[in-house]
Amino acid sequence: MREIFAGMPWWVKWVAVPVVALVVFGGLIATVVGFVIGLLFKLLVFVAIVGGLIYVVRKFTSSSSSRSDW
Repeated sequence: MREIFAGMPWWVKWVAVPVVALVVFGGLIATVVGFVIGLLFKLLVFVAIVGGLIYVVRKFTSSSSSRSDW
């Protein structure tokens, strides 16, 4: 493989081959990137909901325990 690329001009190695790879695998790359971004967004929403739930539970339990001290 190195022998094949050794005789090629620089623009074939650094421009044409990556462009062909993007054209051929562009849909696959976009699907994988979209899946990862969607997964990270869902993870962020999950963490925010769990954090909010913990905050609400602590707020109500601390306020109800302070009322029972009266």
